Amino acid sequence: MTPSELLARLRSASRVVVFTGAGVSAESGIPTFRDALTGLWSKFDPMQLATAEAFRRDPALVWGWYEWRRAKVAGAKPNAGHFAIAKMASLVPLLTLITQNVDDLHERAGSDPIRLHGSLFAPRCFDCGEGHGVLPASPIVADEPLEPPACARCAGKIRPGVVWFGEALPGEALDAAFDAARSCDVLFSVGTSSVVYPAAEIPVIAARSGAAVVQVNPDRTPLDEMARFNLRGSAASVLPQLLRETWSEENR
Repeated sequence: MTPSELLARLRSASRVVVFTGAGVSAESGIPTFRDALTGLWSKFDPMQLATAEAFRRDPALVWGWYEWRRAKVAGAKPNAGHFAIAKMASLVPLLTLITQNVDDLHERAGSDPIRLHGSLFAPRCFDCGEGHGVLPASPIVADEPLEPPACARCAGKIRPGVVWFGEALPGEALDAAFDAARSCDVLFSVGTSSVVYPAAEIPVIAARSGAAVVQVNPDRTPLDEMARFNLRGSAASVLPQLLRETWSEENR
């Protein structure tokens, strides 16, 4: 049962922020970044592949691994948590969705998120930075290194459109996320470990600005002590129930 105070706050909120991490996609069957890999990729540490240095050293290895990841995402479907967030946007005056995820499941569920870590489906040139549209939804399932395509503008190698270790988050997206956190009435932190900065600062900013911070996570995180409400469980189970309890006529 959702706390009555949270239901009242959500019904009266003018602006809601939903901040999501890998946990929101877990029930869609997408391997998280640190999950055990298979085949050739089990021989590599993901932390060592997700860097600009790794791409310079062996672009085919890095591109092949990211195509493997993209194939896993392309075969997945949004879950009830993704759809609940999209539905919530139609029930409150203003909802801003911020995600750390690089899959496209929020979009396929009908949302338009602020992306802090980029997207597996929006590559760009490693040399000149030129964007290269959206990759096909059905990529090659790469079980081996795969040479990346060449940039039509400068002939450089195309890289995954994600933020690698050692790279800054996109400034415009981060500024928009911080601004939304400062001005919201309620912030949901959903399926995120709350340990990766500067993104982990988002719920902290909301709390300091007077918002009610709601954590949706099956596990404890560093945000537990700051969150006003801790809802234990997966996004796919907690969020649909929250919507039913908040907006169904019999519960009002």
